[in-house]
Amino acid sequence: MSAQIEAFLEMMAVERDASPHTLAAYRRDLDDADGRVEGGLMQADSTSLEAWYGDLARRGLSAATAARRRSAVRQFYRFVLEEGWRAEDPSRGLTAPARGRPLPKVMSREAVEQLLGAAADAETGGAVRLLCLIELTYASGLRVSEVLGLKLEQVAGNPAFLTLKGKGGKERLAPLNEPARRAIGAWLAVRAPAGSPWLFPSTGKTGRLTPRRFEQLLKTAALKAGLDPAGVSPHILRHAFATHLLEGGVDLRVLQTLLGHADIATTQIYTHVSSERLSEVVKAHHPLARRPDSR
Repeated sequence: MSAQIEAFLEMMAVERDASPHTLAAYRRDLDDADGRVEGGLMQADSTSLEAWYGDLARRGLSAATAARRRSAVRQFYRFVLEEGWRAEDPSRGLTAPARGRPLPKVMSREAVEQLLGAAADAETGGAVRLLCLIELTYASGLRVSEVLGLKLEQVAGNPAFLTLKGKGGKERLAPLNEPARRAIGAWLAVRAPAGSPWLFPSTGKTGRLTPRRFEQLLKTAALKAGLDPAGVSPHILRHAFATHLLEGGVDLRVLQTLLGHADIATTQIYTHVSSERLSEVVKAHHPLARRPDSR
């Protein structure tokens, strides 16, 4: 490794307070470029850098890894220019790779039922609360911050809809089905302390249940239900709400309103998830799809 790269890493450690993990990643990325670019990074021109960069995908590296290596090289050259070791930056022409938006994880209807069954399989106050949290999130598609930010006044009178305020104070209605309303009623009957305004109070600093704790409770219930905890979270329950509605024929604009998305492009990702799941159903259950090829 060149003295210039070592100097760059030293600067990152001292001036930017980079962690050992970050420094190790920079070292790997710069070492790769320095060893593969003709003449090394200090002698490289834009053509040789572009050749190295284009080869990353052919070597099987992901778009995210390629983007990180591009960033490391560009930061290195900015440092080199500041130190006066080169007069030009050959990395300026490196364009960022296209990064497809990952599809959200989704639970099947059966998995949601298993999770609900595991949460309901106890009569403690904690079990009643968890069942209420799951029913609320899945029935209404609320963000975890919206679920945990609910106040008692919002569920007073056993409403069929919740009124929520999003960004910019914009209001939307979120539906509550009968199981969710029953779960809220059951939780209100055992909930404490009486003086807290939050639907899901806590003794912590915020006075209400935290997203981290909600996720921990969900993963414990997932294990009890025989599900992979990695595939269960408050966010995944919201994704399940959206995907299952689309599969049931809900209009995309209606779903956009229910989810509180400002841009329908954000909602459209669920059409890809739904299409993939429908294809899996056809392959698994259609008689022609399952019939052995007789040709």
